[in-house]
Amino acid sequence: MRKIEQFLQEKLRKRIDDLSIRNLSAMPPPIDFCSNDYLGFARSESLASLSTQNLKSLTNIKNGSGGSRLLSGNTAYTEQTEQFIAHFHSFDAGLIFNSGYDANLGLLSAVPQRGDTIITDELIHASIIDGCRLSHATRYKFAHNNLNDLAAKLKLSNGNIFVVVESVYSMDGDFAPLTEISALCEQYAANLIVDEAHAIGIFGTQGKGLVHQGNLQTKVFATVVTFGKALGGHGAIVLGSKDLRHYLINFSRPFIYTTATPIHNITAIKAAYQLLAEVDINIIQEKIALFRKLARDQNLNILESSSAIQGIIYPSNVRAKNAAQILQNKGFDVRAILSPTVPSGKERLRICIHTYNTTEEIVSLVKEIKEING
Repeated sequence: MRKIEQFLQEKLRKRIDDLSIRNLSAMPPPIDFCSNDYLGFARSESLASLSTQNLKSLTNIKNGSGGSRLLSGNTAYTEQTEQFIAHFHSFDAGLIFNSGYDANLGLLSAVPQRGDTIITDELIHASIIDGCRLSHATRYKFAHNNLNDLAAKLKLSNGNIFVVVESVYSMDGDFAPLTEISALCEQYAANLIVDEAHAIGIFGTQGKGLVHQGNLQTKVFATVVTFGKALGGHGAIVLGSKDLRHYLINFSRPFIYTTATPIHNITAIKAAYQLLAEVDINIIQEKIALFRKLARDQNLNILESSSAIQGIIYPSNVRAKNAAQILQNKGFDVRAILSPTVPSGKERLRICIHTYNTTEEIVSLVKEIKEING
């Protein structure tokens, strides 16, 4: 056996032994409490129809973009959609990337330089961590949502300073104290970057997110909005100033050196925003509140979260995986989140609430979890 094959097998075997091995599944259970499709847009016939209408309104349509946006892949419609989205969120400009991962990687690898400082919350998303690594800037982590620790790290910082947080954290579902963090950034002349992936569609007027809800558009350097969660699509946009957009076009390698998003995906993004303006976000909030009430009534070990992301904590990978498997066998698509993705001892069921989850489904899910826990 070649040495590299032995290395691969040993690494996989360790994951198997730790009960942390990952596998793909093409046949999920029928009752969805797993996906990030919070508003049901990914399954929406209205979105598909509106996207098709948008596409039919265009001429000279290509199935693919045929190149990067700096070559043959740019269109007037894409730029118009970027400006439409920027205006929706009350920013001056925006630049679309092919995924949320690409957007964070493209922003953070391009703007901070060697000699600058990036400070991230300790629970920040992997795409942000990878972007920071590529920047060559000095990086500090501060304890989750701990303003005193953030202030301590700000005092150590040099060069241009960037503070990066998520408005809603993807594993715990809790909020960053954006107003307080923004005030600290202003005090230390730091640039605030907010990833709004799990807030869009759930919070703020017309689902515009927590930056807009806090009226912080002029206080943040950049906001990253992804299209693959509540908007039911794919891709992301970096929102900020016109100078930031032009800078990223010139210096962001994940933007420059990749094939552009095809136009049919752009029309779907535009359609999602057209529908988002009509969404009643009270529906998702009511379902979240119902799940939390039932879980508390049953004394489940639930994380504190009023977002669509709800966590039931277990003390080990074995317990969390076992609970998820039982639920899946009963038709509930619920997944376990295991260490090292989350800290050891805080393994969990990550439950996502959607507008299309019925009251009966939510009641039944909580009942089944209670029976599993004894």
